[in-house]
Amino acid sequence: MKMSQNSSDKDDQSPGNKKGISLPISRVRLIMKSSPDVSSINQEALFLTTKATELFVQHLAVTSFNNGSGKETNSLSYSDLANTAEETETFHFLTDILPKKILARDYLQSLEEMKEEDADF
Repeated sequence: MKMSQNSSDKDDQSPGNKKGISLPISRVRLIMKSSPDVSSINQEALFLTTKATELFVQHLAVTSFNNGSGKETNSLSYSDLANTAEETETFHFLTDILPKKILARDYLQSLEEMKEEDADF
């Protein structure tokens, strides 16, 4: 009887059973096919990529929540995600995608400073 329970657990994770996935597989397939290097996509590869993406997003969200200001308000903000991307080495590759927000006046001021530095050289 225990063996049948184990096999049913494995069935829940099989590519044919999409109960364990929240992301739309069709969108993941579309993103994968957008690469010129991809000609065809195996169903198992699609399932595993989708599941890995979900786990990655979950890990990013939990880390951002635990390190951010969301504990007090029980929420997750963009700034929590941006801070995690900047401060955690594992997520540092996301700094271009999740930049810290900057006010327009601060950006314009930094542009002026960069122009002045370039003029000095």
